[in-house]
Amino acid sequence: MVKETSIFAPCQVPDAVDILRSGKLLAFATETVYGLGADARNGDAVAKIYAAKERPFFNPLIIHVSDLALAERFGVFSDVARQLAKAFWPGPLTLVVPLRSDAGLSSLATAGLNTVAIRVPAHAGALALLTEFGGPVAAPSANPSGRISPTRVMHVLAGLGGKIDGILEGGDCVVGLESTIVFAAGEIALLRAGGLTVEDIEAVLQVPIASTEDPDTPQSPGQLSSHYAPNAVMRIDASKRQGQEIFIGFGEVAGADLSMSETGSLIEAAANLFAVLHKADAIADGRSIAVSSVPMEGLGLAINDRLKRAATDRA
Repeated sequence: MVKETSIFAPCQVPDAVDILRSGKLLAFATETVYGLGADARNGDAVAKIYAAKERPFFNPLIIHVSDLALAERFGVFSDVARQLAKAFWPGPLTLVVPLRSDAGLSSLATAGLNTVAIRVPAHAGALALLTEFGGPVAAPSANPSGRISPTRVMHVLAGLGGKIDGILEGGDCVVGLESTIVFAAGEIALLRAGGLTVEDIEAVLQVPIASTEDPDTPQSPGQLSSHYAPNAVMRIDASKRQGQEIFIGFGEVAGADLSMSETGSLIEAAANLFAVLHKADAIADGRSIAVSSVPMEGLGLAINDRLKRAATDRA
């Protein structure tokens, strides 16, 4: 049961824009997960994001904008970066590009880096908000840092109730995984698997892309070794329950308490992943969580990435 809070204020787009313009925090739906937004040009507002999430200041944020033209006011787009933006925006793709010297973004939003992570979300409500706001919105996932990402309003309230100034609701998030992040400030590289498959990106580029990351010095969000984690201890690639574990299945798995997808659909599993983890954590009551194996193909790459980080020892 989510505890109600007087701070929770579901709002319409004009009210949501006012919240952003006044330097406050707004949770809003996207196709990937719910974001925690603030004006990316307002250092005090961006600092509130880090404070609300208890997020490390060295972990950069994604800047959300309404279209490619606006994105190019803040980042320098190569021909390849522009090719990817035109192919997949609006959509679950974030591009890390060189930061323009006159971008005017808070250095907190970029964690002091000379690059910026930018995307255009494919969600009608988010696009309406960004279009009317007319500027850059820094927005990580609307949850405490390192915990399970929110794909429903109730997840936002459970994690950040009392710390936000309004919510622009938009239903359950249909993709359910954060955006895929591609480094496009030099040689193209995958920084984070996500809601857009590597295969789709490579089909556009006609070349394979390498994967690179360093949890100690993240170039983009979602690269910390422990992330997306439930409170309960979790193990992955489980074939069956051990002891009193909560068992999360994928496909035809006997005896599963919950399932990412009973039919073995990676699209369904991606959309359900965080909601299932939230539910398992809520009923664990001191027990650990076990999760079935998921194929390492298509969206399975991103699902396994989230599960691996969620199961990482946080001691």
